[in-house]
Amino acid sequence: MWSRWPNRIEVKLLKSFYAYIRDAWKTPSESYVGELRQERLIGWRREASVQKIDRPTRLDRARALGYKAKQGITVVRVKVRRGGRRKSRYIRGRRSKHMGANKITAGKSLQRIAEERAGRRHPNMEVLNSYWVGEDGMQKWYEVILVDPNHPAIASDPDLAWISGGSHRGRANRGKTSAGKRGRGLRKKGIGAEKVRPSIRANEGRGK
Repeated sequence: MWSRWPNRIEVKLLKSFYAYIRDAWKTPSESYVGELRQERLIGWRREASVQKIDRPTRLDRARALGYKAKQGITVVRVKVRRGGRRKSRYIRGRRSKHMGANKITAGKSLQRIAEERAGRRHPNMEVLNSYWVGEDGMQKWYEVILVDPNHPAIASDPDLAWISGGSHRGRANRGKTSAGKRGRGLRKKGIGAEKVRPSIRANEGRGK
């Protein structure tokens, strides 16, 4: 396209294959993803809580989080029940408001719980990252990328060799993944985040 300046040419950049996938997942109801996801959920409900899959459902998101189609890397789909904690109703004399049965949520997100479950099911592998793929009224599904730190293909990969270090052992349980850092408040710096580092628990009991 020619511009109003005679010596300048405007060039439109072409979108990549991953950009089209990303745009489709931004508005699933308006794209092909909505219809496919409804069909997939029927089958996902019958699967195990931690189901190994051949390839990522969201290839763009998986690649952005470090996935590579190579030996030593596995993807699993984890099913997690939605909602807050289920507590029995207090049977003594209390106002309904003060019974403590409703609106009691866990201290960590469902995504972190999914990562920990995947790590326990595959103890020889480490959780690299995870992403959301679907939900219904009862459950949520996340796909978790697992990496074998002892595999030669991982140890020789310059992008993934860091996970072979001993300091990354059990990183999902220690809040070292992206979802874990978000839950620990590490996305924020400066004013209002003085007590989130090195951890919230390490700062308990300290004065203002």
